[in-house]
Amino acid sequence: MATLAADPARTSSVDPFDVSRAELYRDDVWQAPFRQLRAESPVHYVPHSDFGPYWSISTYKPIVEVESLPDLYSSETGGITLADFDEKMPGAVKMPMFIAMDRPKHTGQRRTVAPAFTPSEMVRMTENIRTRTSEVLDSLPWGEQFDWVDTVSIELTTQMLAILFDFPWEDRRKLTLWSDWAGDIELFKDEEQRMIRLQHLHECATYFTGLWNQKVGKEKTPDLISMMIHSDAMAEMDQMEFLGNLILLIVGGNDTTRNSMTAVAYGLDLFPDERTKLENDPSLIPNAVQDIIRWQTPLAHMRRTATQDTVLEGQQIKAGDKLALWYLSANRDESVFGADADKIVVDRPNARRHLAFGHGIHRCVGARLAELQISVLLEEMAKRRMRVNVVGAPERVAACFVHGYRKLPVTISKY
Repeated sequence: MATLAADPARTSSVDPFDVSRAELYRDDVWQAPFRQLRAESPVHYVPHSDFGPYWSISTYKPIVEVESLPDLYSSETGGITLADFDEKMPGAVKMPMFIAMDRPKHTGQRRTVAPAFTPSEMVRMTENIRTRTSEVLDSLPWGEQFDWVDTVSIELTTQMLAILFDFPWEDRRKLTLWSDWAGDIELFKDEEQRMIRLQHLHECATYFTGLWNQKVGKEKTPDLISMMIHSDAMAEMDQMEFLGNLILLIVGGNDTTRNSMTAVAYGLDLFPDERTKLENDPSLIPNAVQDIIRWQTPLAHMRRTATQDTVLEGQQIKAGDKLALWYLSANRDESVFGADADKIVVDRPNARRHLAFGHGIHRCVGARLAELQISVLLEEMAKRRMRVNVVGAPERVAACFVHGYRKLPVTISKY
Protein backbone atom coordinates (compact mmCIF):
# COMPACT_ATOMS: atom_id res chain seq x y z
CA MET A 1 0.00 0.00 0.00
CA ALA A 2 1.43 3.36 -1.04
CA THR A 3 2.39 5.80 1.68
CA LEU A 4 3.67 9.33 1.47
CA ALA A 5 6.21 11.12 3.59
CA ALA A 6 4.38 13.91 5.38
CA ASP A 7 5.40 16.72 7.67
CA PRO A 8 5.15 15.24 11.22
CA ALA A 9 4.03 18.59 12.61
CA ARG A 10 0.98 18.54 10.36
CA THR A 11 0.01 14.88 10.73
CA SER A 12 -0.77 15.16 14.43
CA SER A 13 -4.23 16.55 13.72
CA VAL A 14 -5.00 16.02 10.03
CA ASP A 15 -3.83 13.75 7.26
CA PRO A 16 -2.40 16.16 4.67
CA PHE A 17 -3.24 13.64 1.96
CA ASP A 18 -6.89 13.37 2.91
CA VAL A 19 -8.04 15.53 0.01
CA SER A 20 -11.71 15.24 1.01
CA ARG A 21 -11.26 18.04 3.57
CA ALA A 22 -13.65 20.89 2.79
CA GLU A 23 -11.21 23.64 3.74
CA LEU A 24 -8.87 22.68 0.86
CA TYR A 25 -11.57 23.81 -1.58
CA ARG A 26 -12.89 26.71 0.47
CA ASP A 27 -9.36 28.17 0.62
CA ASP A 28 -8.35 27.00 -2.89
CA VAL A 29 -5.25 25.17 -1.64
CA TRP A 30 -6.00 21.69 -3.02
CA GLN A 31 -3.42 21.94 -5.82
CA ALA A 32 -0.28 21.11 -3.77
CA PRO A 33 -1.46 17.87 -2.09
CA PHE A 34 -2.82 16.59 -5.40
CA ARG A 35 0.44 17.49 -7.16
CA GLN A 36 2.33 15.34 -4.62
CA LEU A 37 -0.19 12.51 -4.87
CA ARG A 38 0.10 12.46 -8.67
CA ALA A 39 3.90 12.37 -8.45
CA GLU A 40 4.29 9.83 -5.66
CA SER A 41 1.09 7.88 -5.03
CA PRO A 42 -1.58 8.17 -7.77
CA VAL A 43 -3.63 5.37 -6.18
CA HIS A 44 -3.39 6.26 -2.49
CA TYR A 45 -5.19 4.80 0.52
CA VAL A 46 -6.63 7.22 3.10
CA PRO A 47 -7.47 5.20 6.23
CA HIS A 48 -9.32 7.97 8.10
CA SER A 49 -11.50 10.81 6.85
CA ASP A 50 -14.84 12.38 7.72
CA PHE A 51 -16.28 10.08 5.04
CA GLY A 52 -14.48 6.94 6.23
CA PRO A 53 -11.57 5.16 4.52
CA TYR A 54 -11.18 5.56 0.75
CA TRP A 55 -8.74 5.29 -2.14
CA SER A 56 -7.70 8.56 -3.81
CA ILE A 57 -7.27 8.14 -7.57
CA SER A 58 -5.54 11.31 -8.72
CA THR A 59 -4.06 10.72 -12.19
CA TYR A 60 -5.66 10.46 -15.60
CA LYS A 61 -4.86 6.88 -16.63
CA PRO A 62 -6.28 4.94 -13.64
CA ILE A 63 -9.42 7.10 -13.60
CA VAL A 64 -10.07 6.19 -17.24
CA GLU A 65 -9.42 2.54 -16.35
CA VAL A 66 -11.93 2.60 -13.48
CA GLU A 67 -14.56 4.42 -15.58
CA SER A 68 -14.07 1.88 -18.38
CA LEU A 69 -14.91 -1.07 -16.09
CA PRO A 70 -18.36 -0.19 -14.65
CA ASP A 71 -19.15 -3.78 -13.66
CA LEU A 72 -15.98 -4.01 -11.56
CA TYR A 73 -16.29 -0.49 -10.15
CA SER A 74 -19.93 0.10 -9.29
CA SER A 75 -21.79 3.42 -9.18
CA GLU A 76 -24.82 1.81 -7.52
CA THR A 77 -23.27 -0.11 -4.64
CA GLY A 78 -22.19 2.94 -2.65
CA GLY A 79 -23.41 5.88 -4.70
CA ILE A 80 -21.44 8.57 -6.51
CA THR A 81 -20.02 10.72 -3.68
CA LEU A 82 -17.67 10.00 -0.80
CA ALA A 83 -20.57 10.45 1.64
CA ASP A 84 -22.01 7.04 2.51
CA PHE A 85 -25.76 6.63 2.72
CA ASP A 86 -26.99 5.29 6.06
CA GLU A 87 -30.74 4.73 6.15
CA LYS A 88 -30.68 4.83 9.99
CA MET A 89 -29.24 8.36 9.91
CA PRO A 90 -31.90 10.98 10.83
CA GLY A 91 -32.65 13.13 7.79
CA ALA A 92 -31.14 10.64 5.34
CA VAL A 93 -33.27 9.91 2.30
CA LYS A 94 -32.40 7.43 -0.43
CA MET A 95 -32.95 8.86 -3.90
CA PRO A 96 -32.11 6.43 -6.71
CA MET A 97 -30.84 8.22 -9.84
CA PHE A 98 -29.52 6.84 -13.10
CA ILE A 99 -25.98 8.21 -12.63
CA ALA A 100 -25.84 6.05 -9.48
CA MET A 101 -27.16 2.92 -11.21
CA ASP A 102 -25.35 0.09 -12.91
CA ARG A 103 -26.31 -1.60 -16.13
CA PRO A 104 -28.90 -2.51 -17.35
CA LYS A 105 -31.18 -0.11 -15.45
CA HIS A 106 -28.79 2.80 -16.00
CA THR A 107 -28.95 2.26 -19.76
CA GLY A 108 -32.73 2.51 -20.05
CA GLN A 109 -33.13 5.58 -17.83
CA ARG A 110 -30.23 7.46 -19.43
CA ARG A 111 -31.67 6.68 -22.87
CA THR A 112 -34.93 8.32 -21.79
CA VAL A 113 -33.45 11.76 -21.15
CA ALA A 114 -30.69 11.65 -23.79
CA PRO A 115 -32.97 12.95 -26.61
CA ALA A 116 -33.11 16.32 -24.79
CA PHE A 117 -29.37 16.74 -25.47
CA THR A 118 -28.90 15.57 -29.07
CA PRO A 119 -27.09 17.73 -31.67
CA SER A 120 -30.43 18.57 -33.31
CA GLU A 121 -31.83 19.75 -29.96
CA MET A 122 -28.73 21.90 -29.48
CA VAL A 123 -29.41 23.54 -32.86
CA ARG A 124 -33.05 24.07 -31.89
CA MET A 125 -32.12 25.69 -28.56
CA THR A 126 -29.22 27.87 -29.72
CA GLU A 127 -31.28 30.89 -30.74
CA ASN A 128 -33.15 30.89 -27.43
CA ILE A 129 -29.89 30.56 -25.45
CA ARG A 130 -28.37 33.43 -27.44
CA THR A 131 -31.39 35.67 -26.89
CA ARG A 132 -31.46 35.07 -23.14
CA THR A 133 -27.68 35.47 -22.81
CA SER A 134 -27.85 38.76 -24.69
CA GLU A 135 -30.62 40.04 -22.42
CA VAL A 136 -28.61 39.20 -19.28
CA LEU A 137 -25.41 40.79 -20.60
CA ASP A 138 -27.27 43.90 -21.79
CA SER A 139 -28.69 44.35 -18.27
CA LEU A 140 -25.26 44.48 -16.61
CA PRO A 141 -24.04 47.79 -15.14
CA TRP A 142 -20.84 49.01 -16.85
CA GLY A 143 -18.25 50.30 -14.42
CA GLU A 144 -20.19 49.29 -11.28
CA GLN A 145 -19.38 46.37 -9.00
CA PHE A 146 -21.78 43.39 -8.99
CA ASP A 147 -21.75 39.66 -8.19
CA TRP A 148 -21.08 37.67 -11.37
CA VAL A 149 -22.23 34.38 -9.77
CA ASP A 150 -25.73 35.59 -8.95
CA THR A 151 -26.28 38.05 -11.80
CA VAL A 152 -24.90 36.00 -14.69
CA SER A 153 -24.02 32.39 -13.84
CA ILE A 154 -27.02 31.49 -11.67
CA GLU A 155 -29.48 33.50 -13.75
CA LEU A 156 -28.49 31.89 -17.06
CA THR A 157 -28.38 28.34 -15.71
CA THR A 158 -31.71 28.55 -13.85
CA GLN A 159 -33.35 29.98 -16.97
CA MET A 160 -32.02 27.01 -18.95
CA LEU A 161 -33.25 24.51 -16.36
CA ALA A 162 -36.68 26.14 -16.31
CA ILE A 163 -36.91 25.63 -20.07
CA LEU A 164 -35.67 22.02 -19.90
CA PHE A 165 -38.26 21.13 -17.24
CA ASP A 166 -41.04 23.44 -18.51
CA PHE A 167 -40.80 24.87 -15.00
CA PRO A 168 -42.78 27.99 -13.98
CA TRP A 169 -40.54 30.92 -14.91
CA GLU A 170 -41.33 33.06 -11.86
CA ASP A 171 -40.27 30.22 -9.51
CA ARG A 172 -37.04 29.30 -11.31
CA ARG A 173 -34.75 30.41 -8.46
CA LYS A 174 -36.19 27.52 -6.42
CA LEU A 175 -34.13 25.28 -8.70
CA THR A 176 -30.93 26.95 -7.50
CA LEU A 177 -31.96 26.60 -3.86
CA TRP A 178 -32.79 22.89 -4.24
CA SER A 179 -29.60 22.25 -6.19
CA ASP A 180 -27.43 23.86 -3.51
CA TRP A 181 -29.01 21.81 -0.72
CA ALA A 182 -29.03 18.56 -2.67
CA GLY A 183 -25.44 18.76 -3.90
CA ASP A 184 -23.72 19.70 -0.62
CA ILE A 185 -22.23 16.48 0.79
CA GLU A 186 -20.87 18.35 3.82
CA LEU A 187 -24.43 18.41 5.18
CA PHE A 188 -24.20 14.69 5.89
CA LYS A 189 -21.93 15.47 8.84
CA ASP A 190 -24.59 17.45 10.73
CA GLU A 191 -28.03 16.12 11.75
CA GLU A 192 -29.68 19.56 11.94
CA GLN A 193 -28.47 20.41 8.43
CA ARG A 194 -29.66 17.02 7.13
CA MET A 195 -33.15 17.74 8.49
CA ILE A 196 -33.25 21.16 6.78
CA ARG A 197 -32.05 19.50 3.57
CA LEU A 198 -34.86 16.95 3.90
CA GLN A 199 -37.43 19.76 4.10
CA HIS A 200 -36.08 21.35 0.91
CA LEU A 201 -36.08 18.00 -0.91
CA HIS A 202 -39.66 17.38 0.22
CA GLU A 203 -40.66 20.78 -1.18
CA CYS A 204 -38.88 19.92 -4.43
CA ALA A 205 -40.64 16.54 -4.67
CA THR A 206 -44.05 18.05 -3.96
CA TYR A 207 -43.59 20.82 -6.55
CA PHE A 208 -42.41 18.47 -9.29
CA THR A 209 -45.10 15.90 -8.52
CA GLY A 210 -47.60 18.67 -9.29
CA LEU A 211 -45.87 19.36 -12.63
CA TRP A 212 -45.83 15.60 -13.40
CA ASN A 213 -49.55 15.26 -12.67
CA GLN A 214 -50.34 18.18 -15.00
CA LYS A 215 -48.63 16.35 -17.88
CA VAL A 216 -49.93 12.80 -17.33
CA GLY A 217 -52.24 11.78 -20.18
CA LYS A 218 -51.18 14.76 -22.31
CA GLU A 219 -49.37 14.77 -25.66
CA LYS A 220 -45.59 14.39 -25.44
CA THR A 221 -43.67 17.69 -25.31
CA PRO A 222 -39.88 18.22 -25.56
CA ASP A 223 -39.31 18.79 -21.84
CA LEU A 224 -37.67 16.30 -19.48
CA ILE A 225 -40.76 15.57 -17.36
CA SER A 226 -42.84 14.68 -20.42
CA MET A 227 -39.98 12.51 -21.72
CA MET A 228 -39.99 10.58 -18.44
CA ILE A 229 -43.78 10.11 -18.50
CA HIS A 230 -43.68 8.78 -22.06
CA SER A 231 -40.84 6.30 -21.49
CA ASP A 232 -41.02 2.64 -20.49
CA ALA A 233 -37.86 2.99 -18.37
CA MET A 234 -39.06 5.88 -16.20
CA ALA A 235 -42.85 6.10 -16.36
CA GLU A 236 -43.34 3.81 -13.34
CA MET A 237 -40.72 5.38 -11.03
CA ASP A 238 -41.71 5.71 -7.39
CA GLN A 239 -41.54 9.18 -5.86
CA MET A 240 -38.01 8.77 -4.46
CA GLU A 241 -36.60 7.59 -7.79
CA PHE A 242 -38.39 10.47 -9.55
CA LEU A 243 -36.90 12.89 -7.01
CA GLY A 244 -33.45 11.30 -7.36
CA ASN A 245 -33.41 11.75 -11.12
CA LEU A 246 -34.73 15.30 -10.84
CA ILE A 247 -31.97 16.18 -8.36
CA LEU A 248 -29.40 14.62 -10.70
CA LEU A 249 -30.60 16.72 -13.63
CA ILE A 250 -30.94 19.89 -11.53
CA VAL A 251 -27.50 19.59 -9.89
CA GLY A 252 -25.94 18.44 -13.16
CA GLY A 253 -27.49 21.30 -15.13
CA ASN A 254 -27.03 23.94 -12.46
CA ASP A 255 -23.73 23.41 -10.67
CA THR A 256 -21.59 22.37 -13.60
CA THR A 257 -22.57 25.11 -16.03
CA ARG A 258 -22.88 27.81 -13.41
CA ASN A 259 -19.40 27.19 -11.99
CA SER A 260 -17.82 26.96 -15.44
CA MET A 261 -19.51 30.27 -16.36
CA THR A 262 -17.96 31.79 -13.24
CA ALA A 263 -14.59 30.34 -14.26
CA VAL A 264 -15.01 32.26 -17.54
CA ALA A 265 -14.84 35.47 -15.49
CA TYR A 266 -12.44 34.42 -12.76
CA GLY A 267 -10.06 32.26 -14.80
CA LEU A 268 -9.61 34.64 -17.72
CA ASP A 269 -8.94 37.50 -15.28
CA LEU A 270 -6.34 35.31 -13.57
CA PHE A 271 -4.52 34.68 -16.87
CA PRO A 272 -4.66 38.03 -18.68
CA ASP A 273 -2.31 36.95 -21.51
CA GLU A 274 -4.70 34.14 -22.40
CA ARG A 275 -7.67 36.51 -22.15
CA THR A 276 -5.96 38.89 -24.58
CA LYS A 277 -5.29 36.00 -26.95
CA LEU A 278 -8.99 35.12 -26.87
CA GLU A 279 -10.12 38.74 -27.25
CA ASN A 280 -7.90 39.08 -30.33
CA ASP A 281 -9.11 35.82 -31.89
CA PRO A 282 -12.73 34.82 -31.13
CA SER A 283 -12.30 31.71 -33.32
CA LEU A 284 -10.52 30.23 -30.27
CA ILE A 285 -13.77 30.27 -28.25
CA PRO A 286 -14.77 26.59 -28.80
CA ASN A 287 -11.35 25.40 -27.64
CA ALA A 288 -11.20 27.94 -24.81
CA VAL A 289 -14.51 26.57 -23.51
CA GLN A 290 -12.94 23.12 -23.21
CA ASP A 291 -9.90 24.40 -21.34
CA ILE A 292 -11.98 26.55 -18.99
CA ILE A 293 -14.12 23.49 -18.13
CA ARG A 294 -10.94 21.42 -17.67
CA TRP A 295 -9.34 24.06 -15.46
CA GLN A 296 -12.45 24.54 -13.30
CA THR A 297 -13.69 20.91 -13.15
CA PRO A 298 -17.04 21.80 -11.52
CA LEU A 299 -17.51 18.36 -9.94
CA ALA A 300 -14.27 17.54 -8.13
CA HIS A 301 -14.86 13.81 -7.78
CA MET A 302 -17.09 10.85 -8.47
CA ARG A 303 -17.06 7.80 -6.26
CA ARG A 304 -17.04 4.12 -7.28
CA THR A 305 -17.12 0.98 -5.13
CA ALA A 306 -15.15 -2.15 -6.03
CA THR A 307 -17.41 -5.17 -6.53
CA GLN A 308 -14.55 -7.69 -6.14
CA ASP A 309 -10.88 -7.83 -5.22
CA THR A 310 -8.71 -6.33 -7.94
CA VAL A 311 -5.43 -4.54 -8.63
CA LEU A 312 -5.19 -0.91 -9.79
CA GLU A 313 -1.77 0.56 -10.63
CA GLY A 314 -0.16 -2.13 -8.46
CA GLN A 315 -2.40 -1.47 -5.44
CA GLN A 316 -4.57 -4.20 -3.95
CA ILE A 317 -8.19 -3.03 -3.99
CA LYS A 318 -10.61 -5.11 -1.90
CA ALA A 319 -14.28 -5.80 -2.67
CA GLY A 320 -16.32 -3.05 -1.01
CA ASP A 321 -13.48 -0.49 -1.07
CA LYS A 322 -14.48 3.08 -1.88
CA LEU A 323 -12.61 4.90 -4.66
CA ALA A 324 -12.67 8.67 -5.17
CA LEU A 325 -12.00 9.52 -8.80
CA TRP A 326 -10.53 13.02 -8.56
CA TYR A 327 -11.42 14.52 -11.95
CA LEU A 328 -10.11 17.79 -10.53
CA SER A 329 -6.63 16.32 -10.22
CA ALA A 330 -6.65 14.26 -13.42
CA ASN A 331 -7.43 17.46 -15.32
CA ARG A 332 -4.16 18.91 -13.96
CA ASP A 333 -2.17 15.73 -14.79
CA GLU A 334 1.14 16.99 -16.17
CA SER A 335 1.72 13.77 -18.13
CA VAL A 336 -1.40 14.52 -20.20
CA PHE A 337 -1.79 18.30 -20.23
CA GLY A 338 1.83 19.40 -19.79
CA ALA A 339 3.74 21.48 -17.27
CA ASP A 340 1.25 24.37 -17.66
CA ALA A 341 -1.76 22.26 -16.63
CA ASP A 342 -2.54 24.66 -13.75
CA LYS A 343 -3.17 27.46 -16.26
CA ILE A 344 -6.00 28.14 -18.66
CA VAL A 345 -4.51 27.98 -22.17
CA VAL A 346 -7.17 29.00 -24.67
CA ASP A 347 -5.44 27.25 -27.59
CA ARG A 348 -4.33 24.14 -25.66
CA PRO A 349 -4.20 21.45 -28.37
CA ASN A 350 -5.67 18.60 -26.29
CA ALA A 351 -8.11 20.55 -24.10
CA ARG A 352 -10.94 18.24 -25.21
CA ARG A 353 -9.31 15.29 -23.44
CA HIS A 354 -10.43 16.63 -20.06
CA LEU A 355 -12.41 14.41 -17.69
CA ALA A 356 -14.66 17.09 -16.20
CA PHE A 357 -17.70 15.32 -17.69
CA GLY A 358 -16.48 11.88 -16.66
CA HIS A 359 -15.70 9.02 -19.01
CA GLY A 360 -17.45 5.90 -20.28
CA ILE A 361 -21.10 4.98 -19.72
CA HIS A 362 -21.61 7.65 -17.05
CA ARG A 363 -20.18 10.56 -19.07
CA CYS A 364 -22.37 13.62 -18.48
CA VAL A 365 -25.50 13.37 -20.62
CA GLY A 366 -25.80 17.16 -20.79
CA ALA A 367 -22.18 17.90 -21.76
CA ARG A 368 -23.12 19.37 -25.16
CA LEU A 369 -25.62 21.75 -23.59
CA ALA A 370 -23.08 22.96 -21.02
CA GLU A 371 -20.52 23.58 -23.78
CA LEU A 372 -23.11 25.41 -25.87
CA GLN A 373 -24.17 27.75 -23.05
CA ILE A 374 -20.59 28.68 -22.18
CA SER A 375 -19.68 29.16 -25.87
CA VAL A 376 -22.64 31.48 -26.42
CA LEU A 377 -21.71 33.45 -23.30
CA LEU A 378 -18.17 34.01 -24.61
CA GLU A 379 -19.42 34.84 -28.12
CA GLU A 380 -21.87 37.43 -26.84
CA MET A 381 -19.23 38.95 -24.55
CA ALA A 382 -16.90 39.19 -27.57
CA LYS A 383 -19.60 40.95 -29.64
CA ARG A 384 -19.86 43.59 -26.91
CA ARG A 385 -16.06 43.72 -26.39
CA MET A 386 -16.88 43.02 -22.76
CA ARG A 387 -14.05 42.30 -20.33
CA VAL A 388 -14.78 41.07 -16.81
CA ASN A 389 -12.49 42.45 -14.12
CA VAL A 390 -12.37 40.59 -10.81
CA VAL A 391 -12.25 43.15 -7.99
CA GLY A 392 -12.20 40.94 -4.90
CA ALA A 393 -11.54 37.39 -3.74
CA PRO A 394 -14.21 34.85 -4.66
CA GLU A 395 -16.24 33.13 -1.98
CA ARG A 396 -15.92 29.42 -2.73
CA VAL A 397 -18.00 26.34 -1.99
CA ALA A 398 -16.50 24.56 1.05
CA ALA A 399 -16.88 20.97 -0.17
CA CYS A 400 -14.99 18.24 -2.01
CA PHE A 401 -17.82 17.39 -4.43
CA VAL A 402 -19.17 20.53 -6.10
CA HIS A 403 -16.12 22.65 -6.96
CA GLY A 404 -17.50 26.12 -7.32
CA TYR A 405 -18.14 29.66 -6.26
CA ARG A 406 -20.73 31.33 -4.04
CA LYS A 407 -19.82 34.92 -4.97
CA LEU A 408 -17.44 36.74 -7.31
CA PRO A 409 -17.26 40.58 -7.17
CA VAL A 410 -16.53 42.03 -10.62
CA THR A 411 -16.83 45.09 -12.83
CA ILE A 412 -17.08 45.09 -16.62
CA SER A 413 -15.24 47.31 -19.07
CA LYS A 414 -14.65 47.55 -22.84
CA TYR A 415 -11.46 46.27 -24.44
